[in-house]
Amino acid sequence: MYICDMNESINSQIEAKVKRAKPGQIFLPSDFKDLGTSTAIRKALSRLVEQKVLVRMGQGIYATPIHDKLFGDVLPSMEEIAVTLAKKDHVKIMPTGQYALNKIGLSTQVPMKMVYLTNGTKKNISLGKSSIVFQPTTTKKLAMIGTITSLLFLGLEELDLDNLSESDINKIINLLKKEDEKKLKHDLKLAPARISDFVIKNFINQKI
Repeated sequence: MYICDMNESINSQIEAKVKRAKPGQIFLPSDFKDLGTSTAIRKALSRLVEQKVLVRMGQGIYATPIHDKLFGDVLPSMEEIAVTLAKKDHVKIMPTGQYALNKIGLSTQVPMKMVYLTNGTKKNISLGKSSIVFQPTTTKKLAMIGTITSLLFLGLEELDLDNLSESDINKIINLLKKEDEKKLKHDLKLAPARISDFVIKNFINQKI
């Protein structure tokens, strides 16, 4: 009887906490670790999924849906999930590869696998047919500060810079023009040699 009452208490406390949350909030089992054992927490969360109070986004990742009159239930984006996971782990993340290029408009391709560089441990989070990867990297790569250049320089590592079209080069130049000059110079010092050479040749030298 006591165990039954205790489980009911855990269920009610978790349910109350979830129902107080704003729509679109992301939860991990660790958010409730002060309320009971990991087994009891998982059971309570599964129960809330069955009741459609929560949606299971992936293994160990839950969210409260946003009820939209036009689109129905709307769930958090993969980017929102990645940012939440990073905050909960107290680590820094930065988009890289095709995802970085997509964010700044150099690619129309929306990758099914979003790769982030991190100062934390390696993680691969499956979300249906999509996934989020946290890839450990050096402090140097995470030290970029430009809103544009931090994405651009990491994205350019995916490309063959010797075979870019004139259109792509012009897009890159226009992006560099929008970056704060001090931040551009700061990030250029941190970029790989082939990328800094490309920027100097096609942008900085053209301004002189």
